[in-house]
Amino acid sequence: MNPVRMFTTQVCPYCIRAKQLLKQRGVDAIDEIRVDLDPQQRDAMIAQTGRRTVPQIFIGDTWVGGCDDLIALDQKGGLVPLLNG
Repeated sequence: MNPVRMFTTQVCPYCIRAKQLLKQRGVDAIDEIRVDLDPQQRDAMIAQTGRRTVPQIFIGDTWVGGCDDLIALDQKGGLVPLLNG
């Protein structure tokens, strides 16, 4: 399974929803990068994605986007194949 990396904050409901969906699809471990605890990580996230909002989700080397993007990918049937690499 491809590794999952997610820029998050503690209280973000979209981050929680994205993590729930990923766990439902079999993801055991998510490398969470908390931008609320380390502002430099938010700068790194913006540099990588051009977006300021969380979550920002990467599966393997692929940037998926935010929670809505993850849900849309799942609804199109693309999430599980991407996770399985």
